[in-house]
Amino acid sequence: MNKNTTPFTDKKTLFVTQLLNAATEAGNMFNINPSVMLAQAAIESGWGESNHAVVNKNYFGIIACGKPNTYWHGGKSTANRRGLSFRRYDTAENSFLDYGRLLRAQYPRAANVSHFPEAFALEISYSAYICDKNGDNREHYRRMLISIEKDIREIIEQQGLCTEQQRA
Repeated sequence: MNKNTTPFTDKKTLFVTQLLNAATEAGNMFNINPSVMLAQAAIESGWGESNHAVVNKNYFGIIACGKPNTYWHGGKSTANRRGLSFRRYDTAENSFLDYGRLLRAQYPRAANVSHFPEAFALEISYSAYICDKNGDNREHYRRMLISIEKDIREIIEQQGLCTEQQRA
């Protein structure tokens, strides 16, 4: 494959190039691997094309519950047919920072193994973050997260991008 050919769609490459800095900033702040954050964001937001991502800058499907914080100021979406509202963010960066904060506080086992993508995928897929009641298939989610994280690392390499963690 020549250097200008890529097996990835423009959509995926654009997603990574647009959000890598946000993932890196949150990763540095909360000691979480940016590529696993991007992989989970890709799953939860349909590579940034979901209504939550486009309209609310919510890349992780985080429900609008709990108290506002430094990154989430209390804005929420209109309730869906199941009565759920989702967080609305001012910026993509705040979505990633709030996710990093949430992951570190509520799912520390997953956060602590985030630099080992397969271990992270196992921890997060079998945590309360993924809900069987919503029809989520934990094993499918785990495999998808591993595959997408690998693709994201390849895109970062092919595009000559690097995270702040890689520069250090």
